[in-house]
Amino acid sequence: MTNLVILVGRIARDPESRTTQGGTTVTSISVVTDRPARKDGKTYKDENGYTAKDSEFHRVTCFNGLGQNVAKYCTKGQLVTVEGRIHYTSWEDKDGVKRYGCEIIADKVDFLSKGRSGSNEGAPEIDED
Repeated sequence: MTNLVILVGRIARDPESRTTQGGTTVTSISVVTDRPARKDGKTYKDENGYTAKDSEFHRVTCFNGLGQNVAKYCTKGQLVTVEGRIHYTSWEDKDGVKRYGCEIIADKVDFLSKGRSGSNEGAPEIDED
């Protein structure tokens, strides 16, 4: 059995990073991917004559060194590839309502376009090994 996710998309907002009480760095990014939109099973053109797109936003969580590098080198709009696994959670909110969530736990993030300072010079290919 395999739980493998590969996303290629743009970072929707700047990374948000925090450190747990135990010293673990946790960085969150939102990656947006597009696919052709469909009506009645067929793709269609928008008002400008381009193929209409549906966008999906994916929550991605990076830990430790990977999280530190993503926080340091990534910015909104940057094109990235994310490899990782899908993770589902459930919890009860303050009103006792059962809530569910889904996120991608990243093992590797590759930078496909320029990030901070307009350059990825010195930015490593990073993975969570």
